[in-house]
Amino acid sequence: MTDFLTACGIKNRLGFGCMRLPVLADKTVDDARFSQMIDYFMARGCNYFDTAPIYHGGDSEAAIGRCLAARYSRDAFVLTDKLSTSCFETEAEIRPLFEKQLARCGVSYFDFYFMHAQDRSLFEKYKACRAYETALELKKEGKIKHLGISFHDKAAVLAEILAAYPEIELVQLQFNYLDFEDPIVESRLCLEICEKFGKPVAVMGPVKGGRLADLPEDAKRVVEALDSGSPSSLAIRFAASFPSVAVVLSGMGSLDMVRENVDFMLEFKPLDRREREAVDTIVALLRGKEFIPCTTCNYCTVECPVGVKIPDIIACLNAAKASIAWNARHAYGLYTEAGGKGSDCLACGACEAVCPQHLAISDLMAKAAAEFEKK
Repeated sequence: MTDFLTACGIKNRLGFGCMRLPVLADKTVDDARFSQMIDYFMARGCNYFDTAPIYHGGDSEAAIGRCLAARYSRDAFVLTDKLSTSCFETEAEIRPLFEKQLARCGVSYFDFYFMHAQDRSLFEKYKACRAYETALELKKEGKIKHLGISFHDKAAVLAEILAAYPEIELVQLQFNYLDFEDPIVESRLCLEICEKFGKPVAVMGPVKGGRLADLPEDAKRVVEALDSGSPSSLAIRFAASFPSVAVVLSGMGSLDMVRENVDFMLEFKPLDRREREAVDTIVALLRGKEFIPCTTCNYCTVECPVGVKIPDIIACLNAAKASIAWNARHAYGLYTEAGGKGSDCLACGACEAVCPQHLAISDLMAKAAAEFEKK
């Protein structure tokens, strides 16, 4: 793994996921705060950044250009971008989109370019549009250094993709201790497929969209008893403890988050036996509460034709189950005050078609409406 990291110019296994950046009142990225976060991250020897054209409505890429590429030399950082399915429908659209992505990010090449959120159905679309072949052509032209995929499906599908395109060099997986043995996500099995094909892994969702950072009180007490760091650090260290994991992404939204993550990853230590046992205990506690496994990736909100606040609403449903301090009903009112309530859902299924967790979102929105909108 050290050889792979060195060859790709990756200095630390902590990656900066740019999908939950600090924003201003108009929802654009707060450049001043993002720049401050970048500076702390880079000054301590971390240099891997991950973005996509759909993050922050496209402003994530532009913020990379303004706050990273315009302020640091190109060889100082490693940048991953993605080909997102909502951005193209034909082969002819891919190259123009790619050139716009380079321009928005302010770079002349991407270190990694991923086929985004691959599953069985999307893989068929990408094959039909020759997306992989186009990316490989761009690699020959020097505009992409390494081809990769991000993946959301069963292990058997991953094996099919890796067999079809052996040129893939890095696989980004949803991987955390709650999903490790999950029969839907199949994190462990997907990791084993990558190992079988000799592909290093980039981890997304190590804290499961914040779920493993904001634990219920009984699970939080298990972490406190360890006296070895926060719930977030336990989750990120779990993911980084596997030898085939090259990078662990954290979607950091504040300087405090960057400081915490960087500081414990600078002197990274794999989980010991006591910490692994604690993880097993936490998983049992969380499974007992039957949480809805939303990771707040926001793919659903991109597709929703009426702007339903799907991840926020699911968070309220989970909060009601967890019996945590803040009032779920009050939070629901705040999140949906300007619209996007559960009752606004058309049950069109557009969100469910792109949900990496395969959630029955329409049913959940109806449940939220019944739970939180009743007088």
